[in-house]
Amino acid sequence: MNDPKKIHPIQKLMDNMWLLLALGIIIPSISYTMWGWLELLFLKAAQLP
Repeated sequence: MNDPKKIHPIQKLMDNMWLLLALGIIIPSISYTMWGWLELLFLKAAQLP
């Protein structure tokens, strides 16, 4: 009944350290870049004296 060779897809993902490393670098980079762009987009113009 329980096949020991059958591995859950989440377990396959968690066992792939290179994929986790890539996701750990790519996702924060994209999210912080988008956050920065949104901050610049909604930044008010500075008033000069």
